Amino acid sequence: MRRRRAAGGSGAGRGLRRWAAAAALVALLAGCAPREGVEEIHYRLKWLYNVSTVGDLYALEKGHFARAGLRVNVKPGGPERDALKELELGHAQFGVASADQVLRAAAKGAPLVVLAQIFQVNPLQWIYRPDKSPFREPADLRGRTVGVTFGGNDETILRALLARHGIAESELRLFSVRYDYTPFYEGRVHFWPLYINAQAPIIGERLEKAGEPIAFLDPHRWGVRFVANSVITTREMLRQHPRTVSRFLAALLEAWREALDPANEEAAVQVLLAADRETPEAIVRRQLPVTRRLMVPEPPAAFGRIDEAAWRETEEILRLQGLIERPVDVRSLFAGNLP
Repeated sequence: MRRRRAAGGSGAGRGLRRWAAAAALVALLAGCAPREGVEEIHYRLKWLYNVSTVGDLYALEKGHFARAGLRVNVKPGGPERDALKELELGHAQFGVASADQVLRAAAKGAPLVVLAQIFQVNPLQWIYRPDKSPFREPADLRGRTVGVTFGGNDETILRALLARHGIAESELRLFSVRYDYTPFYEGRVHFWPLYINAQAPIIGERLEKAGEPIAFLDPHRWGVRFVANSVITTREMLRQHPRTVSRFLAALLEAWREALDPANEEAAVQVLLAADRETPEAIVRRQLPVTRRLMVPEPPAAFGRIDEAAWRETEEILRLQGLIERPVDVRSLFAGNLP
């Protein structure tokens, strides 16, 4: 099998005990503060500082957290900086995680709460050259070589796309991708996975300079909704310190709205450039409008809207692919539906 399932009840029990201990530690730390709430809050992001964290950084740099009476340490994420693990250990009170991470943990008994959904559309897409690999519908993937990160979300999303459109995996070739884009540049791989708001402007600029047209395969357009980043906390944090959670979330969402407002684009760009010194300014200016389209919901929905239907579909995808050991009631994860 491509993946192994968790080994039954004893593992789930250990997970519950770990999370219970972590929740107790969070409560203990919170209790040390001289007023209701945690005096210093730790907020672990999902990845390094980049355009997908602009609202988080904006909240810190523009004083939104401070005005809410909170001292927030916004910590970058990464391969060895997992928000779920830090919540479990009591090292953070809030974090950012993708829906699949939340659902996998919840299936094992983790008492997580989803406070807001940052991306309304998953930024994961596949770049391709329409002149060399014409694409009108998913059936056009037949006979093509498609890049995939085995074990990654792109593999899960691709398999869901193939299943939805009745395409057998044997009808195309899967290519294991790494950080080296050479196989795509050389034309050996026809469709390459990337984040449309992050890597796409960088790779697209290179190909455009070479006179090569580019296009993107968007799974969301073809019926696959797989929720990306959301803001999370623990049930214990919400129950013990609801005002702290409320102040944190209100300040964060206000900052996201301002950061993504075109009227504040210059300020948002400068916040990003100060935190992410590796991405050129010209690229940041191309990334930001794309990020805005992926995150800002259609009116009258407010920023941070939780798309319950998309969460249900994400849960179903994981369950059908054997990536979670038991069904998860997604509504039980949302803050407004806690008992």
